[in-house]
Amino acid sequence: MSIRIVFLTLSTMKKKSVAATKRQKMPNNFFDDVYEVVKLIPRGRVTTYGAIGRYLVGWAMNAAHGLKPIPAHRVVNSQGLLSGKAHFETPSTMQKRLEKEGIKVANDKIMDFEKRFWDPSRELA
Repeated sequence: MSIRIVFLTLSTMKKKSVAATKRQKMPNNFFDDVYEVVKLIPRGRVTTYGAIGRYLVGWAMNAAHGLKPIPAHRVVNSQGLLSGKAHFETPSTMQKRLEKEGIKVANDKIMDFEKRFWDPSRELA
């Protein structure tokens, strides 16, 4: 799948349309699109890399660390595992941030993942 298709997929999920078809194939534009979707994840909810747009979303989340308005801790893998925890300040930071929002985590997994899952393709339609 090309970056251009991912741009188009992300732009259809967003409430505000992004002129994705006019953008160059540059990672920063893709990352910005991903960040806009991630900012919409409500507190106490999580989504997956795949639900946002699959390809390169993990890279975007890794690059988001240190960007305060990006709640990267709310993005987990498709099984509800905290697969990105190693990219935070400490390995326990991701879990602590989720627990602060009322999300229960055990053995690096969201306990009530189905209940907490936020699907941008449905929520932003």
